[in-house]
Amino acid sequence: MFDVDEAGERGVLAVKRMRLWDGEEEVAEGEEGMEVDGEEETEEGWAWGAPAAGVGEQRAAAIVVADAADADFPVIYVNAAFEAATGYRAHEVLGRNCRFLQFRDPRAQRRHPLVDPMVVSEIRRCLNAGIEFQGELLNFRKDGAPLYNRLRLIPMHGDDGSVTHVIGIQLFSEANIDLSNISYPVYKQQSNHRPSIQDLNSAPHEHTPKIQSSDYCGILQLSDEVLAHNILSRLSPRDVASIGSVCTRMHELTKNDYLRKMVCQNAWGRDVTVKLEMSTKMLRWGRLARELTTLEAASWRKFTVGGRVEPSRCNFSACAVGNRLVLFGGEGVNMEPMDDTFVLNLEAARPEWCRVKVSASPPGRWGHTLSWLNGSWLVVFGGCGQQGLLNDVFVLDLDAQQPTWREVASEGPPLPRSWHSSCTLDGSKLVVSGGCTESGVLLSDTFLLDLTKEKPAWREIPTSWSPPSRLGHTMSVFGTTKLFMYGGLAKSGSLRLRSSDAYTMDLGEDSPQWRQLATTGFPNVGPPPRLDHVAVSLPCGRIIIFGGSIAGLHSPAQLFLIDPSEEKPTWRILNVPGQPPKFAWGHSTCVVGGTRVLVLGGHTGEEWILNELHELCLASRPDEDE
Repeated sequence: MFDVDEAGERGVLAVKRMRLWDGEEEVAEGEEGMEVDGEEETEEGWAWGAPAAGVGEQRAAAIVVADAADADFPVIYVNAAFEAATGYRAHEVLGRNCRFLQFRDPRAQRRHPLVDPMVVSEIRRCLNAGIEFQGELLNFRKDGAPLYNRLRLIPMHGDDGSVTHVIGIQLFSEANIDLSNISYPVYKQQSNHRPSIQDLNSAPHEHTPKIQSSDYCGILQLSDEVLAHNILSRLSPRDVASIGSVCTRMHELTKNDYLRKMVCQNAWGRDVTVKLEMSTKMLRWGRLARELTTLEAASWRKFTVGGRVEPSRCNFSACAVGNRLVLFGGEGVNMEPMDDTFVLNLEAARPEWCRVKVSASPPGRWGHTLSWLNGSWLVVFGGCGQQGLLNDVFVLDLDAQQPTWREVASEGPPLPRSWHSSCTLDGSKLVVSGGCTESGVLLSDTFLLDLTKEKPAWREIPTSWSPPSRLGHTMSVFGTTKLFMYGGLAKSGSLRLRSSDAYTMDLGEDSPQWRQLATTGFPNVGPPPRLDHVAVSLPCGRIIIFGGSIAGLHSPAQLFLIDPSEEKPTWRILNVPGQPPKFAWGHSTCVVGGTRVLVLGGHTGEEWILNELHELCLASRPDEDE
């Protein structure tokens, strides 16, 4: 990407056109083969040493290239827009880490106190992990004028996959802030120096209690930065919310949204927070964490969409890809296996079902599973086809210019089956469990397929004990590597009965084993036995169960909540206002963005109504007042 000759004086920068910032117009950051030597002509009004006020009218993006092979990420190239915006010439910048922009005085030894350390910490984490960063940070011109820097860091990979360089795209603007206040930004009421015990005792404030030195909490003598980054960010969202009620200082500290995001990321994992990113566009991380923990905002609503899924069908499979619902296959008239794909874009002004024009499709099927991998990729496995049961694997890139279902050639596949359960781990591994064979035999095996391998091969997970054979059960992921199996039609002696048993397995262990979960709480130990139900895995590790085929007169709309990671897992009933569906089936329910559960229609007899959707909202919607 960036080559420097032996003299180290000039090089060639090859940067593709890319989107500088989500939701903004594309801007060309550079052209293929453009030579850079620090002599580009500056734009009118961008003379060297111009006052910071001109930054408010910046039209060109400042570009910085850093060498990722060096642990300190030294700068090896800056463009003219960077020089104009910051007042630093290229020769003053090359070879240095770009953190000097956080210093108001070029001779300073540490960053200015108004620079948010949580953002700095997130930048450091993304650089070390080799992933992209987007955010806003306070910077300073060479003359000390403050700037807001909307920063995007993009890692560039070499042929071996390692990060070789990092491109920084910066959009500077004026920062009208009071530089006389040098407190850490999440606690702006703090004075310029941390008061001593004697200062606190002598402060003439009617609400300030006298503090004895022997009783003074030592942790409060730490700086805001140390408290936020080294202590608070490592706690759970619930603990951070509790600490925020201790005192004014802690309340101000815990209000910081970067801190709340880091808390959620440490507690729930990066993959989960990435999926939730769209929710933070409407809610701050603190509120989102509270609502997903307490479920105080959970509610049902009903709405209709346009378009048609034709021919009519049942026993299809559906899942969510971002804000889109995808439906594949199903059982048509006279038990005809269907092979078409439909998509419903929930972000459209008027969502409607549209058939996806694919150049190739898997054989038609029903009783299969459709799962989201990552990005815009989907995977389908098994089911019942025209010639009997299947055990093939197909993947689809929904955003490809010409979407095509592609069969994955894999070694050692499981037995052909239908009405099994599946889930994905790390966005790349498919886990399949149970189901029913051609002869009607129920299965109890568990297989894993790593789709990142050049030659994927199925691997049966050997266990000393397995749950009874079953079909129509659910398998959910919690805690990154743990599986939660619930319900289904299970073999019990010579009978097949609906089950309410729960089992867990940790695939992160050297020798994973199924373990039955001993639960308490709801009468008769757990929810009523059921199959083809819905299981929703929440970011905090808890799981919601509802719907399905239930014995007796129990309502499919009743929600049950459990935390399988508790020492003594307890089933709880979750009462949610709104208009719930009369029926909800696992194969026709999708989880969108981690905060929305979409139940596709209801049915009257054999007729499915796919234009009628019920949504279980787990967090506040954009149209609700904060």
